[in-house]
Amino acid sequence: MHIPDGYLSPETCVAGAAVMIPAWATAGRRVRRTVKSRYVPLLAIGAAYAFLVMMLNVPVPDGTTAHAVGAVLIAVVLGPWAAVIAVSTALAIQALFFGDGGVLAYTVNCTNMALIMPMVGYHLVYRPLARSTSLTAPRRAVAAGLGGYVGINAAALAAGVELGLQPTLFHTAHGQPLYAPYHLAQSVPAMMLAHLTVAGGVEFALTVGVVAYLQRVNLPMLRINHDAVPETDADVVAAPRRVRWWWALLPLALLAAAAPIGLIYNAGAYGEDNPRSNTGRFLSRNHLSALPAGLNHYANFWHHALFNGYDFSHDRHPALGYVVAAVFGTVVICVVLLALFGLARLVGRRAGRSGTTAGPPPPELIDLDRPVPAGTSVGAAPAPGSRP
Repeated sequence: MHIPDGYLSPETCVAGAAVMIPAWATAGRRVRRTVKSRYVPLLAIGAAYAFLVMMLNVPVPDGTTAHAVGAVLIAVVLGPWAAVIAVSTALAIQALFFGDGGVLAYTVNCTNMALIMPMVGYHLVYRPLARSTSLTAPRRAVAAGLGGYVGINAAALAAGVELGLQPTLFHTAHGQPLYAPYHLAQSVPAMMLAHLTVAGGVEFALTVGVVAYLQRVNLPMLRINHDAVPETDADVVAAPRRVRWWWALLPLALLAAAAPIGLIYNAGAYGEDNPRSNTGRFLSRNHLSALPAGLNHYANFWHHALFNGYDFSHDRHPALGYVVAAVFGTVVICVVLLALFGLARLVGRRAGRSGTTAGPPPPELIDLDRPVPAGTSVGAAPAPGSRP
């Protein structure tokens, strides 16, 4: 689903930017209001999870590969707008450092995987199905899994339509495609076959498994985005209120170690071939006499990837390269998100100090783990002389 550069026209990429720029602005405002500072590591871990999951390629019956994304799982735990930021960060690191997905096509890839997928899966599937259930109900985990399945297929459909419209909208006077040569009759069935049969099943299983695990051992993490959902298990009610975000470090390490599994099936994903790497095969497969002009022009727009193809050894040690790339990408994603939120917090504090008045913090930003002075209600200003 990572569309490379050259497959989409510049106009299509601009349209993706027109969609994502206001989405990113909205996500930034929503996340700053609802994600407390102590939850920022969770957002970084969510982005790292999406990055690692997208490295695990699984075979598809038509001879290509596909992968899960993890966007709906992040939406269930932290909210859909947090998923927009987390998946967008993962896609940016993939494009810049690993050449996975185009830099020019970045906004379109974000539209599909960071916006359409979590919004469709969370709002149209998960919330309606999980309504009127407790936080520990098995139905809630299944609803999250179905949200992941529908969400990834919605993103795949969008990618298929975007690729399939290219030869119809952008072609030469003689009808030769300028960018992606696949028509809708080719791109949509290919994308949907891969995701309805394989990638959607992987997404469903991963989402159900993680949510069910959180229900058993770390319910406060699910409570972040489900503040008003009732709990019915007495043992769960007695669970600690503090979110143990560090629980995810071991699963992330296991995912990084398992990344080379994606190399077992040596095949590329549909629509992600580099036409210059095997021009003859590309031309014969698509019944072309020459590479489309726009595709040939933009195919290698970004050639500064540090670990191109998740490898640094020119395929001499591909498994080691995959593991190193997984660890490197995870660290970079966490550092980037923590730095961005730290900078935003610093700017916010300076802006608050320069203001003429400083009211009490909004209720959603109060740390519930911090003791509240006697006689002080939640959301009210502390008593004079009391320590904050």
